[in-house]
Amino acid sequence: MLFRERLSVPVLWWLLAIGFALTMLLAIGLYLGPAWGIGAAGASLVVAAVLFVRAALVIGVDPERIRIGRAEIDHRYISGCRALDAAAARQRAGVEADARAHLVLRPYVATAVEITLADPADPVPYWLVSSRRPHELADTLTTAAGRPATQGEALASAPGQDDPPPPTVEPRLTE
Repeated sequence: MLFRERLSVPVLWWLLAIGFALTMLLAIGLYLGPAWGIGAAGASLVVAAVLFVRAALVIGVDPERIRIGRAEIDHRYISGCRALDAAAARQRAGVEADARAHLVLRPYVATAVEITLADPADPVPYWLVSSRRPHELADTLTTAAGRPATQGEALASAPGQDDPPPPTVEPRLTE
Protein backbone atom coordinates (compact mmCIF):
# COMPACT_ATOMS: atom_id res chain seq x y z
CA MET A 1 0.00 0.00 0.00
CA LEU A 2 1.56 3.27 -1.14
CA PHE A 3 -0.99 5.52 0.57
CA ARG A 4 -3.87 4.92 2.96
CA GLU A 5 -6.16 7.42 4.61
CA ARG A 6 -9.33 6.91 6.59
CA LEU A 7 -11.71 9.84 6.69
CA SER A 8 -13.81 9.42 9.80
CA VAL A 9 -16.11 11.94 11.43
CA PRO A 10 -14.47 14.49 13.74
CA VAL A 11 -14.56 14.27 17.53
CA LEU A 12 -17.05 17.15 17.65
CA TRP A 13 -19.65 14.97 15.92
CA TRP A 14 -19.19 12.28 18.61
CA LEU A 15 -19.63 14.93 21.31
CA LEU A 16 -22.82 16.12 19.64
CA ALA A 17 -24.11 12.53 19.54
CA ILE A 18 -23.35 12.16 23.26
CA GLY A 19 -25.13 15.45 23.94
CA PHE A 20 -28.15 14.23 21.99
CA ALA A 21 -28.14 10.94 23.94
CA LEU A 22 -28.06 12.86 27.23
CA THR A 23 -30.98 14.96 26.03
CA MET A 24 -32.89 11.77 25.19
CA LEU A 25 -32.02 10.38 28.63
CA LEU A 26 -33.34 13.47 30.37
CA ALA A 27 -36.45 14.06 28.24
CA ILE A 28 -37.67 10.49 27.99
CA GLY A 29 -36.38 9.52 31.44
CA LEU A 30 -38.39 12.28 33.12
CA TYR A 31 -41.52 11.51 31.11
CA LEU A 32 -41.58 7.69 30.99
CA GLY A 33 -39.09 6.72 33.68
CA PRO A 34 -35.34 6.13 33.99
CA ALA A 35 -35.34 2.72 32.28
CA TRP A 36 -36.94 4.20 29.15
CA GLY A 37 -34.55 7.15 29.23
CA ILE A 38 -31.49 4.92 29.48
CA GLY A 39 -32.83 2.74 26.65
CA ALA A 40 -33.49 5.72 24.40
CA ALA A 41 -30.07 7.22 25.13
CA GLY A 42 -28.36 3.90 24.45
CA ALA A 43 -30.30 3.40 21.23
CA SER A 44 -29.44 6.88 19.99
CA LEU A 45 -25.74 6.28 20.71
CA VAL A 46 -25.84 2.96 18.85
CA VAL A 47 -27.54 4.57 15.84
CA ALA A 48 -25.00 7.42 15.81
CA ALA A 49 -22.07 5.01 16.11
CA VAL A 50 -23.33 2.85 13.24
CA LEU A 51 -23.88 5.91 11.03
CA PHE A 52 -20.48 7.38 11.85
CA VAL A 53 -18.60 4.13 11.25
CA ARG A 54 -20.46 3.48 7.97
CA ALA A 55 -19.79 7.05 6.79
CA ALA A 56 -16.02 6.63 7.17
CA LEU A 57 -14.23 6.63 3.83
CA VAL A 58 -11.02 4.71 3.14
CA ILE A 59 -8.72 5.94 0.38
CA GLY A 60 -6.02 3.49 -0.67
CA VAL A 61 -3.38 3.66 -3.38
CA ASP A 62 -1.48 0.52 -4.35
CA PRO A 63 0.89 0.01 -7.30
CA GLU A 64 -1.96 -0.90 -9.69
CA ARG A 65 -5.00 1.19 -8.69
CA ILE A 66 -6.61 3.68 -6.38
CA ARG A 67 -9.55 2.67 -4.20
CA ILE A 68 -11.90 5.27 -2.81
CA GLY A 69 -14.57 3.60 -0.75
CA ARG A 70 -15.99 0.88 -3.00
CA ALA A 71 -14.94 2.57 -6.27
CA GLU A 72 -11.59 1.84 -7.86
CA ILE A 73 -9.71 2.77 -11.00
CA ASP A 74 -6.43 1.59 -12.50
CA HIS A 75 -3.58 4.09 -12.68
CA ARG A 76 -3.36 3.77 -16.47
CA TYR A 77 -6.68 5.64 -16.77
CA ILE A 78 -5.44 8.60 -14.71
CA SER A 79 -4.03 11.44 -16.78
CA GLY A 80 -3.33 13.81 -13.90
CA CYS A 81 -4.09 14.92 -10.39
CA ARG A 82 -3.75 18.02 -8.30
CA ALA A 83 -4.19 18.91 -4.68
CA LEU A 84 -6.83 21.53 -3.91
CA ASP A 85 -6.88 23.79 -0.86
CA ALA A 86 -10.17 24.58 0.89
CA ALA A 87 -11.12 27.50 -1.36
CA ALA A 88 -10.24 25.69 -4.60
CA ALA A 89 -12.06 22.53 -3.49
CA ARG A 90 -15.18 24.52 -2.60
CA GLN A 91 -15.04 26.28 -5.98
CA ARG A 92 -14.43 23.03 -7.92
CA ALA A 93 -17.25 21.22 -6.11
CA GLY A 94 -19.66 24.12 -6.50
CA VAL A 95 -19.67 26.76 -9.21
CA GLU A 96 -17.03 25.15 -11.44
CA ALA A 97 -18.30 21.57 -11.04
CA ASP A 98 -18.96 19.38 -14.04
CA ALA A 99 -22.24 17.49 -13.66
CA ARG A 100 -20.57 14.34 -15.00
CA ALA A 101 -17.83 14.33 -12.35
CA HIS A 102 -17.57 11.63 -9.69
CA LEU A 103 -17.63 13.45 -6.34
CA VAL A 104 -16.55 11.71 -3.14
CA LEU A 105 -16.70 14.58 -0.67
CA ARG A 106 -17.12 14.72 3.09
CA PRO A 107 -18.46 17.91 4.72
CA TYR A 108 -15.93 17.69 7.55
CA VAL A 109 -12.87 17.69 5.25
CA ALA A 110 -12.18 21.00 3.52
CA THR A 111 -9.34 19.98 1.17
CA ALA A 112 -9.55 17.64 -1.82
CA VAL A 113 -7.73 16.08 -4.76
CA GLU A 114 -8.92 16.34 -8.36
CA ILE A 115 -8.09 13.19 -10.34
CA THR A 116 -8.38 13.73 -14.10
CA LEU A 117 -9.24 10.66 -16.15
CA ALA A 118 -7.65 9.74 -19.50
CA ASP A 119 -10.34 7.53 -21.01
CA PRO A 120 -12.11 9.46 -23.82
CA ALA A 121 -14.92 6.88 -23.88
CA ASP A 122 -15.67 7.42 -20.19
CA PRO A 123 -18.17 10.24 -19.64
CA VAL A 124 -16.66 11.03 -16.20
CA PRO A 125 -14.03 13.76 -16.72
CA TYR A 126 -12.58 13.70 -13.19
CA TRP A 127 -12.99 12.46 -9.65
CA LEU A 128 -13.04 14.99 -6.82
CA VAL A 129 -12.06 13.29 -3.57
CA SER A 130 -11.88 14.71 -0.04
CA SER A 131 -8.53 14.21 1.68
CA ARG A 132 -6.92 15.60 4.81
CA ARG A 133 -3.52 15.05 3.14
CA PRO A 134 -4.18 16.18 -0.45
CA HIS A 135 -0.57 16.94 -1.40
CA GLU A 136 0.62 13.54 -0.22
CA LEU A 137 -2.21 11.78 -2.09
CA ALA A 138 -1.54 13.75 -5.30
CA ASP A 139 2.20 13.04 -5.10
CA THR A 140 1.58 9.34 -4.49
CA LEU A 141 -0.83 9.12 -7.43
CA THR A 142 1.59 10.97 -9.67
CA THR A 143 4.41 8.59 -8.73
CA ALA A 144 2.21 5.48 -9.05
CA ALA A 145 0.90 6.54 -12.44
CA GLY A 146 4.49 7.13 -13.59
CA ARG A 147 3.92 10.63 -14.86
CA PRO A 148 5.87 13.78 -14.02
CA ALA A 149 4.08 16.28 -11.82
CA THR A 150 3.48 19.88 -12.77
CA GLN A 151 3.08 22.52 -10.12
CA GLY A 152 -0.57 23.50 -9.54
CA GLU A 153 -1.93 22.06 -12.78
CA ALA A 154 -3.28 18.75 -13.90
CA LEU A 155 -0.67 16.51 -15.48
CA ALA A 156 -0.38 16.92 -19.23
CA SER A 157 -0.55 13.52 -20.80
CA ALA A 158 -3.30 13.68 -23.36
CA PRO A 159 -4.09 10.37 -24.99
CA GLY A 160 -3.40 10.18 -28.70
CA GLN A 161 -0.30 12.41 -28.84
CA ASP A 162 2.49 9.87 -28.44
CA ASP A 163 0.65 6.87 -27.05
CA PRO A 164 -2.30 4.94 -28.35
CA PRO A 165 -5.46 5.78 -26.39
CA PRO A 166 -6.14 3.53 -23.39
CA PRO A 167 -8.80 0.84 -23.76
CA THR A 168 -12.31 1.81 -22.76
CA VAL A 169 -13.03 0.65 -19.22
CA GLU A 170 -15.40 2.28 -16.80
CA PRO A 171 -14.58 2.42 -13.08
CA ARG A 172 -16.14 -0.53 -11.33
CA LEU A 173 -17.56 -0.88 -7.88
CA THR A 174 -16.41 -3.82 -5.81
CA GLU A 175 -18.63 -5.43 -3.25
